[in-house]
Amino acid sequence: MEAIRKQASRFREQVARQQQAVLKQFGAGGYGGSDNLITDEAELQQHQKLEKLYISTRTAKHFQRDIVRGVEGYIIIGSKQVEIETKLSEDSKKYGSENTCTSGNTLSKAALSFGRARAHMEKEHGNLLKALGTQVAEPLRAMVMGSPLEDARHLAQRYDRMRQEAESQTIEVSKRQARMREMPGNHDLVMKLESAETKLHDLKSNMSILGKEAASAMATVEGQQQRLTLQRLIAMVEAERTYHQRVLQILDQLESEMISERQRLEAPPAPSVVDMPSPPPFEEVNGVYTSQTHNESTDCMGYFLGEVMYPYNGESDTELNLSTGDYIVVRKVTNNGWAEGECKGKAGWFPFAYIEKRERVLASKVTEVF
Repeated sequence: MEAIRKQASRFREQVARQQQAVLKQFGAGGYGGSDNLITDEAELQQHQKLEKLYISTRTAKHFQRDIVRGVEGYIIIGSKQVEIETKLSEDSKKYGSENTCTSGNTLSKAALSFGRARAHMEKEHGNLLKALGTQVAEPLRAMVMGSPLEDARHLAQRYDRMRQEAESQTIEVSKRQARMREMPGNHDLVMKLESAETKLHDLKSNMSILGKEAASAMATVEGQQQRLTLQRLIAMVEAERTYHQRVLQILDQLESEMISERQRLEAPPAPSVVDMPSPPPFEEVNGVYTSQTHNESTDCMGYFLGEVMYPYNGESDTELNLSTGDYIVVRKVTNNGWAEGECKGKAGWFPFAYIEKRERVLASKVTEVF
């Protein structure tokens, strides 16, 4: 029975040592070891620094992998959206070009504008997805799967295994020292103790060199991870910002066109010019054509800018052709409904009721007048 109890006790001790070895091997994600090694303060600080570097690079790697997965998912969903929106764009343009509505073409124009704008937006969307793939996902994936990180991690794991071996050797030296105290003068024990101490010294020396090498490699990888990840995040923000700015410009222009078309549709009919007398003629004075007053009656309001509210097609060479939204310099207004001015480099008469006076005009619009 006594033999069985001793055997069971040895078996329990063996299992405990194996469990401890497993914990050391797989603790902290494959790196860690214990701090029970009898060593100097510098080596302990190096071990703790390496442990922090190992954890830091591991969490950074997981973050990079999360970004890659997120971007890849966004690209998959975005590609499907581009496909759906492109179909909507094609359907809109088809309706706009093939519509045979007899009550007007306002909706057809709006559908064409919407289809063209949507196609432009989806092109920008496709460019965004491409940029996210090439500028964000691919560089981060290459670093996650790259050899520098794995090489540095292997160095750290080799250092940890050597440290555990040195810890075991320290225990072995302690045991032999205890035997020497029990059996002093035993030559065989002295030789074995010297051999164990020499092995421990070599392990500590090699461990110190390997620890410095592993720490340097891990620090380099950590710096690369920090810089590359930040750069790719900035690139992602810039790509999305550019995309949304361009889409906003497209939508602003589309809204302006559609609202203008709606206003044209809802606007009251243009004032009638059927009962208006003919505009005054132009006469040449020193090579310059100037307008005469009509029945010697002119309302002098001074020069001002006006915006054309209704399109007008001139019926003679002395009348201007006007389009809605044009700006015109009004130089003379008669009492019978006609006004004389200049638009797009041409001078002539036009119905005064077709324009509205403007106090403030964008500089870009003023240049269009001349």
